Amino acid sequence: MKALAAAIGAVALLGGFHSFHDEGDGAAVAADQGHAPGTYRLIANGGDVACTVTRGAAMAGGLSELIVGAGCPAVLPGIERARFWRDRKDGTVGFSENGADPLVSFEAGDGVDYESYAPALPLLTLVAE
Repeated sequence: MKALAAAIGAVALLGGFHSFHDEGDGAAVAADQGHAPGTYRLIANGGDVACTVTRGAAMAGGLSELIVGAGCPAVLPGIERARFWRDRKDGTVGFSENGADPLVSFEAGDGVDYESYAPALPLLTLVAE
């Protein structure tokens, strides 16, 4: 019984630590939504064209490295210039060349991880692999 009480106390303490630990702009939002570094399938127009993008190591200010697959220019011309994944405080995500000005912006999707809203066309989705 003492072991169970100790285990419950440890879990509560660990949970409290994570609640108060600052992970930077947007990192907590991404963690709350279950979006973490990993590989995603970038899909255009409901599956006609797709490629792989990888969200890499977290950096300061809600930025993460972004690795854009070789086939991605067929999905969205110019996306090969994107080097950063930015989590914003409102839960949206942007891919950018310089860490600030997004080439494409995404919001939480309905049935997929993210859907693009800018540019308006082509409609892009991101699905975790």
